[in-house]
Amino acid sequence: MNPSTARPIKAKDRDTIIQALAAGVVPRIGLPHIQVGRVAEITALVRDIERISDGGAGVRFIIGEYGAGKTFFANLIRLIALERKCVTVHADLAPDRRIHAGGGQARALYSEAIRNMATRTKPDGGALGAVIERLVTDSLKEAADRQLSVESVIDQKLAPIQDFVGGYDFAVVLKAYWRGSEHSDASLKTSALRWLRGEFSTKTEARQALGVRTIIDDDNVYDSLKSLACLTRLAGYAGLIVMFDEMVNIYKLQNSQARNQNFEEILRIVNDALQGNTTGIGFMMCGTPEFLLDTRRGLYSYEALQSRLSENRFAADGLVDYSGPVIRLQSLTPEDLLVLLFNIRNVFAGGDPAKFLVPDEALTAFMDHCNRRIGEAYFRTPRTTVRAFVQMLAVLEQNPGARWQDLIGGIQIAPDAPDIAVTEETTKSAGGEGDELTSLRIGN
Repeated sequence: MNPSTARPIKAKDRDTIIQALAAGVVPRIGLPHIQVGRVAEITALVRDIERISDGGAGVRFIIGEYGAGKTFFANLIRLIALERKCVTVHADLAPDRRIHAGGGQARALYSEAIRNMATRTKPDGGALGAVIERLVTDSLKEAADRQLSVESVIDQKLAPIQDFVGGYDFAVVLKAYWRGSEHSDASLKTSALRWLRGEFSTKTEARQALGVRTIIDDDNVYDSLKSLACLTRLAGYAGLIVMFDEMVNIYKLQNSQARNQNFEEILRIVNDALQGNTTGIGFMMCGTPEFLLDTRRGLYSYEALQSRLSENRFAADGLVDYSGPVIRLQSLTPEDLLVLLFNIRNVFAGGDPAKFLVPDEALTAFMDHCNRRIGEAYFRTPRTTVRAFVQMLAVLEQNPGARWQDLIGGIQIAPDAPDIAVTEETTKSAGGEGDELTSLRIGN
């Protein structure tokens, strides 16, 4: 690393990055400080964001092995989308959260995603209220400029939402939020936000609080996301990016009916995006190769999805094609991993080369040790390698008398593998009685 290019790193960013990497998870902030490689993949996703900002749509499946960096890649794209004035929502699938269900699991996924709604000024989530407030503020200004009533301007702005399935009640709830703001009725505003977050469990409760006859439930999650995308554009944002991680939880469903119902909903999303039936919304779904390719339980087991997601047969022997819905994350090269270790060392030093804990030769010695221990896996799925390096630097930082040469030889490294809980649980879902799901905790 050229010391002249080093930039100071905030203490908060430094500590967050180190703690996350030491635990084998992706830090929520500071990703540009450690990002390496993936230039072609990032370029393809940036083009998607630009298309969505122009009123188009997109869908991508980010496929990679355990520990290959899917979550890191998705979070980096999320930060880029925020900088491009998009709104993002994201959630991990889990035994109690999936794209389609009948026992509240789909609504739980939606609610989790909305709680994580982010904008450039609120990157850590909880941005739903700010998005609506921006719409209300713009309406107030426009009403004053045009010498119209605020209500008439809001009615005009919300008219496009009513074209969506369930959009009428969506617009009614947004208008209720405005009335609550106009009359300082905190209870009405809270009820509107609860409805938009999918937190009402019964239609009766929603009718009493807001005068609407529907709620966001398992059967209309996707339609609600489309209405939400329209809202973000009406509020002056570029569009909505929806990110779902841990898609392997669908693959692990034992009940074939439950899996197929989830695949049908995914097919609907894919068809709408590829055929141009939606505007201003993009989906990114992260999963393992088995989730995509398994012809018995993966996406390829559903013929309509296989035909749409099959990769370009000419993209072989080193040739790539990033125009299709599927992006297979390419392995980091050893050179990429060396740069990553440089970056991590720089983070530990707070961006000050004078505070580097180890010299350059320690990085190459560490990589040689990893190569001898686990072979090429040390850069193909680098999570374990990164954790070991961070832990070594932590020991050196806290024990000034320790020598890196002594530590490297004692580092124990094993190939990365999924963290699988050895228990199975049975859940009730739209898949029928006794829908079994193997419980997984997978760090990507």
